Amino acid sequence: MNEIKCPKCGTMFQIDEKDYDSIVKQIRDSEFNAEIKKREEELRKYTKSEIDSLKERLDFEKKSELSNKELEIERLKNQIKQSEIENKYALKEAVKEKENKIVNLENKIELSQKEYQLKEQNLIDIHAREIKAKEQEIELYKDMKLKLSTKMVGETLEQHCKVQYDEYLRPILKNAYFEKDNDAKTGSKGDFIYREKTEDGIEFISIMFEMKNESDQTATKHKNEDFFKELDKDRKEKNCEYAILVSLLEKDNDYYNGGIVDVSHKYEKMYVVRPQSFITIINILRNSALNTVETKRKLIEIQNQNIDIANFEEKMNNFKSAFSRNFKLASDKFDSAIDEIDKTMQHLQKIKDNLLGSKNQLRLANDKAEDLTIKKLTSNSPSIAKQIEDNK
Repeated sequence: MNEIKCPKCGTMFQIDEKDYDSIVKQIRDSEFNAEIKKREEELRKYTKSEIDSLKERLDFEKKSELSNKELEIERLKNQIKQSEIENKYALKEAVKEKENKIVNLENKIELSQKEYQLKEQNLIDIHAREIKAKEQEIELYKDMKLKLSTKMVGETLEQHCKVQYDEYLRPILKNAYFEKDNDAKTGSKGDFIYREKTEDGIEFISIMFEMKNESDQTATKHKNEDFFKELDKDRKEKNCEYAILVSLLEKDNDYYNGGIVDVSHKYEKMYVVRPQSFITIINILRNSALNTVETKRKLIEIQNQNIDIANFEEKMNNFKSAFSRNFKLASDKFDSAIDEIDKTMQHLQKIKDNLLGSKNQLRLANDKAEDLTIKKLTSNSPSIAKQIEDNK
């Protein structure tokens, strides 16, 4: 059901759906017909001139609108054209920028290639100079071998190693010692000793060096192994951890020409190197030894503690030994004194016994003296008895 309000009296009343639709249709149809009549009446009011005027105005408005549309279209075309120009310019600029980047990259590539070529050529030149220097050095050694005696060649190798050390290592290893071994107290000596300590004085590496070479004209050709035993002996006598033979012997032996040769399977911590590996072997062993510094520091602390304990025990043992010795001496003297006292007492007892015996003898003598009378004395001598009587 639907409620409808009367427009005149304002009363509300209900109607069903069918009546409601009929009323709405009537109102809609009446309003539509009224609107049509109104429009017809308005059209009738216009005269032909007004209609023409209206047509002209409409034509003008239409033309004006068309003109505006054309202007808008032209503006849009100009805008599109301007956009196309801007896009073309932007594209051109982008292409130009890309081309510039390509040119820059090509220049960089070309420059890199030139730098690479220069570096390559520089490396080739350096390598060529090194080869030339090595060849000159080889020629120099060959010439020196021809001119110098075996001893002089060996001394020259020693000098070479010393110069290498002074040039490359001495300036940077402030706590290192590298000098000739001049101590021949035991009858033999190495060529050089290398030692290095930490800032707090802990020695973490020591090396005994022996340099060996000989002239090509030497009748008897030595082998590197001929010097291992003596080098090991020198190393132990000088209390060095490592032993290194810097050798030019057996120059055609590939075993020794391959670099650093470890012969620790024959002698502990012993190596054979060519002169060109002299600095390298020091650096390798030194860097390896640096890793053991902390361990050695702790070991030294433990050893110092053990030394303190050993010193205490030694002092205690010395005290015990001295006390025992003094006690024994005192005991022996005490026993000797007791023996002497016993002997003295025995001697005094003998004296006492003798004195007592003498006393007894004296008593008996006294008793005999007291019992002695003239009558007894003259009992067997009548003449003496008579004289005594006469004298009375």
